[in-house]
Amino acid sequence: MQLVGYEPSGRGSALLVSNGSGEVDSRPLTAGDEIAYTLGERHCAGTIDETGTHIACDRPSAPYCEYHTSTWVCARCTGTCLKDEMDCHEDHAVYIAAFAPDTFKVGVTKLWRLETRLREQGADRAAHVHTVSNGRIARELEAEIATRLVDRVRTGPKVAALAASVDEAAWEAVLSEFDVVNRFDFDYGLALETRPVRETVASGTVVGVKGRLLVLENGGTIYAVDMRDLVGYDLEEGPTGRDLQSSLGSFG
Repeated sequence: MQLVGYEPSGRGSALLVSNGSGEVDSRPLTAGDEIAYTLGERHCAGTIDETGTHIACDRPSAPYCEYHTSTWVCARCTGTCLKDEMDCHEDHAVYIAAFAPDTFKVGVTKLWRLETRLREQGADRAAHVHTVSNGRIARELEAEIATRLVDRVRTGPKVAALAASVDEAAWEAVLSEFDVVNRFDFDYGLALETRPVRETVASGTVVGVKGRLLVLENGGTIYAVDMRDLVGYDLEEGPTGRDLQSSLGSFG
């Protein structure tokens, strides 16, 4: 078996596991469920074609080799289309997302999938600040706002946000310059009192999923796992036997 992908919060929260014969099983990640996989060697995760069949690849680069790395060209757009022909002619939303306590990110998405996109990222709060008629205008606005706010958030701050609350004063100060269309306040059901230990493990009791962060309890310690860091690993059924870093609370 190989772990070949994942679905973040907002899209079902699951691990995608190939059984080696092309079939892909979706392993839901529901709070309270037990998962028990031991991570083996890691190599390219290959690709899943339009029929849902996994095409394996044994090249050593992970999570993907140069032949299976895809770049979404729109992610690099700043208003000048990088495609042969602009094709984003539908309403887009420009949003500000908050990650506790005080990381604020600007982003754009198609209007119809705004809430899904915010949940995929694991935003704690969000505000829809502009609606525009196409992606080019949205990217131009994003680029302008990104001179003041970040336009991407790395995994470290997202792990820190798991046991923190949004700084209300800072959030309101950021939004004060916008005519807010709509606000969002997300609850991922985690209720963590302390920051989890960051690990790469696929064994334990599911606490929940926030964006692409899988939160697991194992041996009295809460772990935060970036699911992208799991992609490409060969899997064996059964809990991991390797020593994991423990939190101080697990010794109490």
